[in-house]
Amino acid sequence: MREVVAFQGVQGAYSEQAIRQQFGDSVDVYPCPSFGDLIDAITSRRATYGMLPVENSLAGSVSQAYELLMDSDLRIRAEEIVHVHHALIATSGTKLEDVKYVRSHPQALAQCDKYIKRNRFEAITWYDTAGSARDLAKGNVTHSTNGTAHTGVVAAIASELAAELYGLEILAREIEDLPFNYTRFFLLGYDDPEKGEYNKTSLVFAVRNQPSALYDCLGEFATRGLNLTKIESRPRRNRPWEPIFFVDVEGHWQDAPLAEALGRLLQRASFVKMLGSYPAVKTNWVGI
Repeated sequence: MREVVAFQGVQGAYSEQAIRQQFGDSVDVYPCPSFGDLIDAITSRRATYGMLPVENSLAGSVSQAYELLMDSDLRIRAEEIVHVHHALIATSGTKLEDVKYVRSHPQALAQCDKYIKRNRFEAITWYDTAGSARDLAKGNVTHSTNGTAHTGVVAAIASELAAELYGLEILAREIEDLPFNYTRFFLLGYDDPEKGEYNKTSLVFAVRNQPSALYDCLGEFATRGLNLTKIESRPRRNRPWEPIFFVDVEGHWQDAPLAEALGRLLQRASFVKMLGSYPAVKTNWVGI
C-alpha cells in the first residue's frame, strides 16, 4: 500500500513539488485547505506524513507553521528545500503578446513584479498559485469586475508542475525577479527517522527571567563547537513578554557533543521541547 503525504494547497503547489523531490512518484498526495487540516490529516491517519513549509528565503518564517510545531506531537522526519521558479502559464494556443492579465497569489505576484511591469500586465490577486492555474484549466480565462467582463487574455503565475498537471502551456520560465528564492519544508510524521549523513536537530526552549539566561543556554552549544543554523524568538502565548526560542543546530541528538549540550540545556532552561533530529539538506546556495 502506497504511503500518503498531505500538503496545504491544491495540486501543483510548491509543497507538492517538495514531496516529489523527497519521494519521487512513490507516494500519493493529499491536498488540504489549511495547515491545521494538514496536521489533522496525519493525526487522523488519513495521511502518513505531511509536508509543511516553514520559511522562505525572501519572505521569512511561516509563523503559523512554527505555532503548529509547538503544539503538535508530530516529529520532523526530514528537511526539504525547493528552489522556487515561477512560470507564466496559459491555455493552449495563447500567445504571450495577447496576455493582458496575470493571476496568482500576492506573494508570487510580488516576486515577479518587475517581469509583470516590463510586459505591462495587470496583476490580479488570487487565493493560490496552483489554484490560479487550476481555474484557468477549468475555463476561467477572462477577467471581470463587478460583473463586467474586460477584454484581454488571462494567464497565471505558478509552477511548471501546475502547468503539467492541468494541461496548460508554459509561455515563459523563471520569471521571478530574484534568483535566490528558496522555501524550506519539514516532513512531519510520528516515527523518528534514521540518522542521515548530514543532520540537523530542531528544538524550542524558554529561558528563566534572569541576567545572562539566554547567553548561558546558547553557550552550551558554543563551548562544544556546535553550529546553530537558525535562532528565532517568538512570543510565548501563555506568558506575555516571555519569548520562546526556536533553534536549529547541526548534528544528531545521539552525537555525544549534542547530547551533552541538550542535557545541560534541560538544566538551564525553563522549558525545552525537541521537534526532531533528522536528515537535512547541505546547501552551498550556488546550486542546491
